[in-house]
Amino acid sequence: MIKKLNESLEEYLLVSLLAVAVFSVALQIFMRYVIGSSLSWSEELARYCFIWLIYIAIAYGVKKGRHITFDTIYDILPDKGKKVIELVATIIFGLFALTMIYYGYKVVMQIASYGQTSPAMGISMVLVYLAAPVGMLLTTFRVAQNIWLIIKNWNKPIVKEELF
Repeated sequence: MIKKLNESLEEYLLVSLLAVAVFSVALQIFMRYVIGSSLSWSEELARYCFIWLIYIAIAYGVKKGRHITFDTIYDILPDKGKKVIELVATIIFGLFALTMIYYGYKVVMQIASYGQTSPAMGISMVLVYLAAPVGMLLTTFRVAQNIWLIIKNWNKPIVKEELF
């Protein structure tokens, strides 16, 4: 079970969030143009799903190693230089994620103290603002896994993965 979660957690979350958002928008379109009466909550739900989707997708990109890189310098370096750059970049990104967790948590606590709720659905805005620290916590976990893999495979040759 834990292995399955480690392999597919982000995929399950992303597919679920996207399905809810698409269904919500499709329902809104149906209600507006077929029934002639719009829903007050569907666009808000879709927006909040997309916010969560973005932060979970950051962790997914880290897990798959698919974030934007500057390959020109990287490609001309020897394997050890590539590993050093990859390790340093991963550590810096991890520090960024930790900073986002810290400030995201502060914002969540501030929103919680206000007791703010969403206008259409009436849910606590804490649930929306939690996307940043939760997504970055998952990202930090994936960054730690990547750091471990870089160190574990330090003396092995680099195998360039192809996208297709």
